[in-house]
Amino acid sequence: MPRIDLKQGEQKKHVTRALKEIRDGNVIVAPLEHGYVYLADAFSPFAVRAMHLLRGDEIGVVAQVLAHSLDTVKGISRAIPSDAQDLCNEYWPGLLSVTLKPSSLLNWDLGDEKDLDWFNVRVPKSKFVRALLKESGPLAVASASPAGAEPMLTIDRTQVKDWKVAVVFDNGALKDGPRSTIIEADALGVRVIREGAISVREMEKVAPDISMA
Repeated sequence: MPRIDLKQGEQKKHVTRALKEIRDGNVIVAPLEHGYVYLADAFSPFAVRAMHLLRGDEIGVVAQVLAHSLDTVKGISRAIPSDAQDLCNEYWPGLLSVTLKPSSLLNWDLGDEKDLDWFNVRVPKSKFVRALLKESGPLAVASASPAGAEPMLTIDRTQVKDWKVAVVFDNGALKDGPRSTIIEADALGVRVIREGAISVREMEKVAPDISMA
């Protein structure tokens, strides 16, 4: 399993390598704000399934999606209410996860066999992952820790030597931090599903009509 040190070499070369693996239908490991994650092409059901198998997820577990920008998210969702767009403009890139209705034109399976009419998406702060997203388009993401475990903050080479992933992008020890705040948005409004890094009080300053689910 190749390991690439993101603190060495040129980011452009690292992104090129990651993009090749993603386009080949492989799963990679990369750092986000507060944990290492698996990444796969959101439009490759085989890659997404491989990611779920690596984690030991139960059948029906849905992967989150990462996107480069709000414009990208607009292209894969049916509609984003104005309050939700205001929140995205305020807190993206960052720890705001938004659950939306997918575009009817999407051809993907994030793990639910298309049964659920929702997907959860975020624009991350990670410079490397955002640079990759700009080239790759939306990616499916899941924590590189086993299902139910705490986020993986360091790459332990002895523990992951048998990882069935194409490549690991190592950025050293990551800082522990809060979970993302999750909101849900549709024609009925914006609702808080989980309060995390961004408080309800903060969001009310941007979207006064936001409510608790």
